[in-house]
Amino acid sequence: MNFEHTYAQLPAKFWQRVDPTPVKAPRMLAFNDALAAELGIVREADAADVFAGNVVPPGAQPLAMAYAGHQFGHFVPQLGDGRAILLGELIDRHGQRRDLQLKGAGPTAFSRNGDGRAAIGPVLREYLISEAMHAMGVPTTRSLAAVATGEHVFREGPVPGAVLARVGASHIRVGTFQYFAARRDTDGVRQLADYVIARHYPEAAQADRPYLALLETVARRQAALVAQWQHVGFIHGVMNTDNTTLSGETIDYGPCAFLDDYDPGKVFSSIDRAGRYSFANQPALVRWNVARLAETLLAIIDDDGDAALAAASAVIDAMPGWSAQAWLEGMRAKLGLATNEDGDEALAQSLLEAMHAVAADYTLVLRALCDAADGREPDGLLALPRSPAFDAWRTRWAGRLARDPRTAAERAAAMRAVNPAVIPRNHRVHEALVAAEQGDLVPFEALLAAIRRPYDDGPDVHHYMTPPEPGERVLQTFCGT
Repeated sequence: MNFEHTYAQLPAKFWQRVDPTPVKAPRMLAFNDALAAELGIVREADAADVFAGNVVPPGAQPLAMAYAGHQFGHFVPQLGDGRAILLGELIDRHGQRRDLQLKGAGPTAFSRNGDGRAAIGPVLREYLISEAMHAMGVPTTRSLAAVATGEHVFREGPVPGAVLARVGASHIRVGTFQYFAARRDTDGVRQLADYVIARHYPEAAQADRPYLALLETVARRQAALVAQWQHVGFIHGVMNTDNTTLSGETIDYGPCAFLDDYDPGKVFSSIDRAGRYSFANQPALVRWNVARLAETLLAIIDDDGDAALAAASAVIDAMPGWSAQAWLEGMRAKLGLATNEDGDEALAQSLLEAMHAVAADYTLVLRALCDAADGREPDGLLALPRSPAFDAWRTRWAGRLARDPRTAAERAAAMRAVNPAVIPRNHRVHEALVAAEQGDLVPFEALLAAIRRPYDDGPDVHHYMTPPEPGERVLQTFCGT
């Protein structure tokens, strides 16, 4: 691995030097050969030792990043990488700079009395869901390797430990900016903003007000990202400001889950007791998070405080429109609409209302519409719900498609490319993780293979398309910390 270290060149207040803590008996659980090839990584005999943290590879400069954050609306002035260690940066085959981080590699200066470790369940959950998101085209951190440690960690009881090797465009968060703003360190905020602009958004440097351009770019990226989450029925579960990246990637797959039956108020996270991060609330909450970023940038956006506030407020005020537009563009594609009409948003919303009324499966209904758009009546697993509201919606949809310029076959093919058949259904993920804790990786490997082909709906994947039976439903998901 040919490491570079631009983040480590920032002043020491941005990070703390730390080595991973060795583990007893590292054993490779999963290795992402395709991602390794993108990064120019050759898997060698000591790969398990490297990705568990027992061997620090040549050229690495391990460090823990400092950051703060709002957690469920409550500000914590110091969080930081309490169980994650950045080894360095790699340039992939596309010329993009990407971080390589070990998650669960032992305590750091930011651990706050935590053990710095991770359990096998959360590690493999992140591996599965991040790979599924990537396969569906949603910007995300990636999983390079999962390594069993040969040791137990203690949560509700003893469970097998593991380390995740995670790759991201960067690990800079809204909370990273909050860390310096909370200390009234304007120079630190400016240094961090300059670094983000240089690394991610060099075009912003040419703007009249570069830091305002940075804010707007991040706001647009986050609005588009959350719209993509909603298109595939994803609920993040912990949309805290320390889980909101400047790069616009999905990060930190803790108590995340996917919708089965459509319900805009759906919450799975065991710690989200008030529904703050419910499915439908996600666009509003990402706007709230970006507003917190805006607060940290006010002092450097403009020397005139009133002018800075007005400019930043205009960006935040524009976010609902950007979110709605991104969502509508994606829903048009999912419904097979190649042109724009004023009634399209109402058409999409009425479909969701009809789904909600009969507790229809979100993923299967949208996939079934691909067949319906091709003039077929889906049956079996993909049978469409029957209700007066849904039948009325289909009549409206058919009338809208009659004004669409494409052939039925062209339309259906385009819809099948954006409506997944296979998602990491919560009950299948649960089955795979329980088996893995008991030493059986076969269900994990089979599920991983299926979710990497999300748009295939052949008979071999029907097991992974099938919604849960009442006794299989996953009602709560957990952070794993």
